[in-house]
Amino acid sequence: MAAILSVLQHSSCPENVIFHFVASSSADTHYLNLTLANSFPYLHFTIYTFQDSAVAGLISTSIRAALDCPLNYARNYLADLLPGCIQKVVYLDSDLVLVDDIAKLAGTPLGEEAVLAAPEYCNANFTTYFTPTFWSNPSLSLTFANRKPCYFNTGVMVIDLERWRAGDYTTKIVEWMELQKRMRIYELGSLPPFLLVFAGNIAPVDHKWNQHGLGGDNFRGLCRDLHPGPVSLLHWSGKGKPWVRLDASRPCPLDALWTPYDLLQTPYVLES
Repeated sequence: MAAILSVLQHSSCPENVIFHFVASSSADTHYLNLTLANSFPYLHFTIYTFQDSAVAGLISTSIRAALDCPLNYARNYLADLLPGCIQKVVYLDSDLVLVDDIAKLAGTPLGEEAVLAAPEYCNANFTTYFTPTFWSNPSLSLTFANRKPCYFNTGVMVIDLERWRAGDYTTKIVEWMELQKRMRIYELGSLPPFLLVFAGNIAPVDHKWNQHGLGGDNFRGLCRDLHPGPVSLLHWSGKGKPWVRLDASRPCPLDALWTPYDLLQTPYVLES
């Protein structure tokens, strides 16, 4: 809800923004429809149901249980879930808010070949995203030969669905997930298969479009500061979520930036 409101408030033409929501097959889509329609009466949206069974057998346990949720893998299947007439989308996680016009992000040029665009972080130690088993096997580690792979966060991506479908990239990701089930080549949920397929071959996006990591790390709750530079999107990736910390009266300083967009926040009662 906060993400939706932030997109609408900062869009120069909110009437032109169309939302495509992906919900778990176990979700009450009737309730979701009512909640969205009542909260945003003029919102253009469609809810698509993602069958958990499609990916349940492919998921390997990761360093944090929340990362093993089947819905985390729905981004792999957007080209199949969304109608074929939709050529390009901006994929957004739900734990973020925008403070800039999403049309600027949607207009990111993908060049002649790139399938997706995202902010890259080349100062991160890329080797840590894969196990020693991966790096010690030449037939696997050579995956990145002739590429300059950098980490990118899959919570904010501009995706050309036409190119995705033409290259059958869902199958490419699934093949890595199947290998992971056999020999454990990574530890971190749905991110590594994206890195294996796309790292080094994506179009660049300014870092201001994903100020990520505001939820701390994957092991313990930490309060993070913003990265240096301008901000267009704040992303509470990591274990700590602002709505949880606010409701528990244990917020991090930057959680105050979430509060104005949280339509479902729990009201605080001040006792005299």
